[in-house]
Amino acid sequence: MSIYLIRHGETLGNASRTVQMPDNPLSPRGVAQAERLARRLEGEGIALILSSDYARAVNTAEHLRRATGAAVRYSPLLQERNFGDIRGTPYAQLGFDLFEPDYAPPNGETWEVFHARVDRAWALVRETADAAGGHVAVVTHGLVCRSLAARHLVLPDGEPGPSAWGNTALTIIDHPAPWRVRLLNSIAHLDDLETAPLEDSGAV
Repeated sequence: MSIYLIRHGETLGNASRTVQMPDNPLSPRGVAQAERLARRLEGEGIALILSSDYARAVNTAEHLRRATGAAVRYSPLLQERNFGDIRGTPYAQLGFDLFEPDYAPPNGETWEVFHARVDRAWALVRETADAAGGHVAVVTHGLVCRSLAARHLVLPDGEPGPSAWGNTALTIIDHPAPWRVRLLNSIAHLDDLETAPLEDSGAV
């Protein structure tokens, strides 16, 4: 049994390098990416989809649901880091690096609070996988993937976790513990489809 960790498809916010709002839907290219991902996973035997409740993850999970027939459950624990008052702001207008370790966004989450939430999300993923009776797909966000890779997963050959996660990137984790990663940050399903530029941050 495996856990299929997935980052959502591209949004216009990704393409324009804007700190995203929760209701940002997929862009046309993001829809195409989600369709490609769904075709890749159609015959993999996914029993359940666990998804962030942000629009871009919900949109991506819906494509998977239609392709696999698996039920979808949503959890706010899988949301992207909350950047509070700076959401909706283009990166170029910030004048600072919002991913710095000591940056605390006004009315948002510090890294410490965010990582603690991701820990709770990972506990939920593990519990869900234990009970699912088959593969579980987890649709979430770039910084969540990065946090999980850095602190909970055993990466291939001890390599460091990616600093950037592609839109609809697929990571396959063997279940149960020690949570070894069999495939990391793969966008092979996108083939010749032009992909959005990756950002060192993980592209929220």
